[in-house]
Amino acid sequence: MRLAIKQAELAKEKNEVPAGCVIIRTTQQADTPVLTVIGRAHNQVEMLHDPTAHAEMIAITQAASAVGDWRLTDTILYVTKEPCAMCSGAIVLARIPLVVYGVPDPLRGGAASVFKILNHPAMNHRSDIISGILEEECRALLQDFFREKRSPKFPGKDS
Repeated sequence: MRLAIKQAELAKEKNEVPAGCVIIRTTQQADTPVLTVIGRAHNQVEMLHDPTAHAEMIAITQAASAVGDWRLTDTILYVTKEPCAMCSGAIVLARIPLVVYGVPDPLRGGAASVFKILNHPAMNHRSDIISGILEEECRALLQDFFREKRSPKFPGKDS
């Protein structure tokens, strides 16, 4: 999750909503689990002028390219905030078995809070979910970003 938070901080520096995502591949070598980062991204919606350029979407594309397959069945996706409906749909399509996120999104959460896509009975794949990992740190990033966005501009204050 710390790597995902670093990605979220990069997003904030670029005036993007601070969401970051990292995808880890889990493999075995001589009875020892090996964890490899195969995707890492932050939101790039504003920079790319693309409403689909969420951290999860970009990281999933990177991960699929890294393994040479759209099925990411031996991976863990870490993201700083609960995936939206679009990203949750992509997670299901990619067959990602475990999603770990920091802060829930009670207004638009696609994974578990509102739409429950990752465990919907009509879906052909379901993901396990672990939420609340480094939640306060992830929440603070988002709250600070939106607080700065909404604060009035005062003369002499950097814009």
